[in-house]
Amino acid sequence: MQEVQHRINLLVDGVPYLVEVTPYEFNTETRFKVSYNGSPEYIFTWDSELKRLAAIGDDAATLPDPLEVAIAEKLQAGKY
Repeated sequence: MQEVQHRINLLVDGVPYLVEVTPYEFNTETRFKVSYNGSPEYIFTWDSELKRLAAIGDDAATLPDPLEVAIAEKLQAGKY
C-alpha cells in the first residue's frame, strides 16, 4: 500500500480541527498515522475491546476523547 496523506475537516464540540491521515499496512492490517492542527502523530488501529479504531501508544491519552471518537468514525466509514 502506498502511503498517501488525506485531510479531513472536523468540527467537534464547536472546535475546528484539520486532521491529517495516512493509512499504511502493518502485519497485514491497515493502521493510520493521524495528526490534528499540527499535533504530534498518533497511530490508530482496531481495538477489539472498544470495537472501533482507537489511538494507541503512550501519547494516546493526550488525544481528547470526543476527537478520537470522531476521527475513528470517519476512518471506519472510509471518509478520509
